[in-house]
Amino acid sequence: MPTQIFFFTQPGCISCDIVRIFLEAKQIIFEERDMSLESTSRELLEKYHSHTAPTVVVLTASSAEVIEGFDPDRLDHLLPAA
Repeated sequence: MPTQIFFFTQPGCISCDIVRIFLEAKQIIFEERDMSLESTSRELLEKYHSHTAPTVVVLTASSAEVIEGFDPDRLDHLLPAA
């Protein structure tokens, strides 16, 4: 399974904008999910045990890494090189 990146955001979130700029600058392909939608919020909480925005989930064949907030060092370590 190739690495998948899910980026959970909410409207008006400045930290989300920063993470989005970071991911785009690194040319990382990600799927943005709006956690203001009830189904997305429930997925984030139940599946990834997070309730904060921004949250980046890095899925690989062997794990799901959850990064809450903006942590550039951890993102650099976990994300595939572009």
